[in-house]
Amino acid sequence: METRPPLPPFTVETAIQKVRLAEDGWNTRDAAKVALAYTLDTQWRNRAEFANNRAEAQALLERKWKKELDYRLIKELWLHGENRIAVRYAYEWHDDAGNWSRSYGNENWEFAADGLMCRRYACINDLPILESERKFHWPLGRRPDDHPGLSALGL
Repeated sequence: METRPPLPPFTVETAIQKVRLAEDGWNTRDAAKVALAYTLDTQWRNRAEFANNRAEAQALLERKWKKELDYRLIKELWLHGENRIAVRYAYEWHDDAGNWSRSYGNENWEFAADGLMCRRYACINDLPILESERKFHWPLGRRPDDHPGLSALGL
């Protein structure tokens, strides 16, 4: 049986770890790898789009990262319960015409006993920004440990 530690029930420390692991995964922009963190029958709402299993979630991510170029994400724990975590996040990206955006959102997550996410509900709002207004400047990939998080950036 596949497991994805840390496992529920979550403590503050393990919830923070789970959030950072999710951020790190999404910052790879590798849809196949990211999809492995979700149950086979995962249920998603992402904006107005729905995914009803891991394959659909992977396809959603593939479409997302073809549109949202140079994607960089920061997630922050908002609240946690026994097998649920709420996060807030922001990510910066540009389209193929070079128009930059910062997308803000909240996610509610529910986990199975094996640590795989079985439900993900995301609300996202996009704010057009100038390239000079960007705050996420690390090289593509994992956010460096010394890069400020959302609260430190005033977001």
